[in-house]
Amino acid sequence: MILARSNDSNQEVFEAEVLESSVIDESLLKKILLTAGRSIAQPALEGFELIIDNSTPPQVRISIIGALTYLIVPIDLIPDFIPGSGFSDDLVALTAVISLWQHHITPEMKFRAKCKLDKWFPV
Repeated sequence: MILARSNDSNQEVFEAEVLESSVIDESLLKKILLTAGRSIAQPALEGFELIIDNSTPPQVRISIIGALTYLIVPIDLIPDFIPGSGFSDDLVALTAVISLWQHHITPEMKFRAKCKLDKWFPV
């Protein structure tokens, strides 16, 4: 993925490679979310659906990938191993980015995310 700024018109130009869902390691995301819990899993799964959907604009993908990377990387503002508050900064980052791009999430994406959520975290 490349993020570039055009010198001529000061407009940002985004180029992104469309990732096939088979390229993204869903098992790693699942392992982290099972540790984090259902409250952080929902926005993470919605973000994941945004990334793998072909209709998602490149700038949305880039910011969602950044937020999910923050979730996956073990070193962050509040270490994830701290019970109760370890994933709170990850949740804030995810929900902030998801709220920016909420209008790109279709009902189908929400449905797919909810199906995974209910499968991984039965109620």
